[in-house]
Amino acid sequence: MDVKFRNKISVNDYLKLRESAGWQNISARQARAGLRNSAYVLAAIYKGETIGMVRIISDGGYVALIVDFAVLPEFRGKGVGSRMMEILMERVHDGIRDGEGVSVQLMAAKGRENFYRRFGFKERPYGKFGPGMSQWIQDTGGG
Repeated sequence: MDVKFRNKISVNDYLKLRESAGWQNISARQARAGLRNSAYVLAAIYKGETIGMVRIISDGGYVALIVDFAVLPEFRGKGVGSRMMEILMERVHDGIRDGEGVSVQLMAAKGRENFYRRFGFKERPYGKFGPGMSQWIQDTGGG
């Protein structure tokens, strides 16, 4: 497969990939802000179609969070996600100077832990690290 990679994605393609992954709906305004404020965005393009994406959000110093990792269902298992992860990790490594380190974190989708283990990630809790936690806060529009 001749997949190309670029460091931008349209709001429409971003929302389409989110939907294909079954994630919570967000508005175009939220998507635009999230993409604009990302430290790094990577999109996979095949025959002109955006088939995958991943983003890094970061404090610009020593913490980076991998978010929104998605590949269209019909392209999963074809190496697209692995190549995106390789490019992403190269990007993180390129930003580290002598003697520095970066804490790279992510929240793996259930059942996808083995994929991330291949890139050196460990499940929490381990060592001195407790379990990951999250919360979704929704405005119900009640005023």
